[in-house]
Amino acid sequence: MLGPDFEKTSMIPVIAQDFASGKVLMLAYMNAEAYSETLATRHVCYFSRSRNKLWRKGEESGNVQRVKNIFYDCDADTLLVKVEQIGGAACHEGYESCFYREINLDTKESSIIADRVFDPSTVYKK
Repeated sequence: MLGPDFEKTSMIPVIAQDFASGKVLMLAYMNAEAYSETLATRHVCYFSRSRNKLWRKGEESGNVQRVKNIFYDCDADTLLVKVEQIGGAACHEGYESCFYREINLDTKESSIIADRVFDPSTVYKK
């Protein structure tokens, strides 16, 4: 089977991109188990490095990612997953994309360039 080479590296970076708009939503990681589950369910499953376990995107927030396409790079060590973002937000901070801050190249200051889709304090009640 062709695809990502988990023998080269056990953790592969995954870029999630909105299928319709082309907007980059997030960067996360998959191990072989997360990749296999993603293929089987057609819902993105990542590996959470901070929690050291599988992370089924949207398991707490309901903001799941339905897989439309999966691509891998020439070295077979990076994935691009085109998804339908259910719920409107990929970011745990409540934004559509995790890339909601921009660095001004002249001033070196950062600014938030997006609006929140949801309030994380009401979604993640820990």
